[in-house]
Amino acid sequence: MGVHIDERIRNPFWFAVLALLLGILISSLPVTVAGVIVAGVGFLLLMLIQPLVGLGLVLIIGPFGALESLSFGPSLPKSGQLLFILVVGAWLSYGVLRHRINIPRTAINLPLVVFLGAAAFSLVDSTSLWAGFKEIVKWIGLGTAMLIVADLGTSWNPLETDARLWHRDRRSGISVRWLVAILLVAGLSQAFIGIWQFGLRGDGPDHFMILDRFFRAFGTFQQPNPFGGYMGITAGLALGATFGAIMDWHTKNKVGKSWKIEDWSWLFFLVTCSLILSIALLMSWSRGAWIGFAAAIVVLALFLPKRRWVGLIILLTGFLLFLLLYQFNLLPASVTGRLSNFTADLRIGDVRGVHITEENFSVIERLAHWQAGVGMAQDNLWLGVGFGNYEPAYDDYALLNWPHPLGHAHNYYLNILAETGIFGLMAYLVLWAVIFVQLIRLLRRLSWPDRGIALGLLAAWTALSIHHLFDKLYVNNLYLFMGVMLGLQQVLALKYDHLNS
Repeated sequence: MGVHIDERIRNPFWFAVLALLLGILISSLPVTVAGVIVAGVGFLLLMLIQPLVGLGLVLIIGPFGALESLSFGPSLPKSGQLLFILVVGAWLSYGVLRHRINIPRTAINLPLVVFLGAAAFSLVDSTSLWAGFKEIVKWIGLGTAMLIVADLGTSWNPLETDARLWHRDRRSGISVRWLVAILLVAGLSQAFIGIWQFGLRGDGPDHFMILDRFFRAFGTFQQPNPFGGYMGITAGLALGATFGAIMDWHTKNKVGKSWKIEDWSWLFFLVTCSLILSIALLMSWSRGAWIGFAAAIVVLALFLPKRRWVGLIILLTGFLLFLLLYQFNLLPASVTGRLSNFTADLRIGDVRGVHITEENFSVIERLAHWQAGVGMAQDNLWLGVGFGNYEPAYDDYALLNWPHPLGHAHNYYLNILAETGIFGLMAYLVLWAVIFVQLIRLLRRLSWPDRGIALGLLAAWTALSIHHLFDKLYVNNLYLFMGVMLGLQQVLALKYDHLNS
């Protein structure tokens, strides 16, 4: 459906008058204020031209939400969320310019709607409708971010009205590369903060001290575990994209095709990101993030070759090498000790009456919150206590030594079961099953380097899924980051479908 624009509005004379009035207004302001206004207006115009610019900034400033809550209070909206609303507005304006607002048809749409429906239905008898509403809004934001990226990632010309023509543009593959760059730069912005906190700042919270001289990296998350999870997810994407670029070079080299300077620059960027993000992950000292990233490495090794038996051989070789290093004490003792202490304290069952020490405090605290989640699920098996209501319902299930809720059950699957019951948990698992199945199908069909990006997404989702056994990572605006990653996945799927239609 077309949108009529009044010719008087498009007349350059009125734009000139408006520019003159704005110039007079700005000239009367202090230089600093005028500079901020000019930069802000310039950024808004750029975002209107290409909303992905604004979305990239959302990913960078989004993780500052925890810091903003600490400084200004948790009730105020965060800058990343406000900017995302502007991005959505820019995307809608972008659609008006094209005379259509495109809602891409993806494999994720229906499972996501079903999960949101189950989550909303669980609020029928919940303690706090407001807590549930906020959690649902987060997931709507995730889905919206996915749709924005899926739409804009397959359209270079903002005035293009025929979506079937986008794949004929020889530059269409660049959009995928730029989406990966946006995600990795956002991760790097946190990684540098974490590295500085670990060894360069020289101080930090006493309970974050490790090895008698360093401090666990936590970025702007205020907690090392979600920071580590973020680093693991982003590092998995970077490693997959790196392998994809290397295999692309190898494939082209075999047929005598040479790489351009931008291809070598891209590979250098990916290798650098992989190293920095992996180092920041190690510095988080997060066991859950380490285990999730280890699972991501397993998936990378298994799915890198198109022949699965070759992947199994690579995986078996790596496992034997790890055992050899462990047997001869060639692995860092601090790292192996960190993991072995966790498994020693981990137990299934009632943790009431367990002797609490400084060494086992964090593990027993997590187990206590698991036990509270189990209690909620047992009493509310079908619909749960209400989506987002783990914390409001916690008082009725808290163990004696653990009266303070941590906001979630420290196991997201148990958290979903406690909050939304069996129906919600099944809808959530189906959603992620669809995501993984779509990726595995893409791995069979895509060629390098796009196949490497799909491999990186598979590693990232694996790290997330395993880490969710110990924590919850839909925090501090990370759901927007995950929405963009899902959008990238849909761009790859749409690109394949269009190019083969």
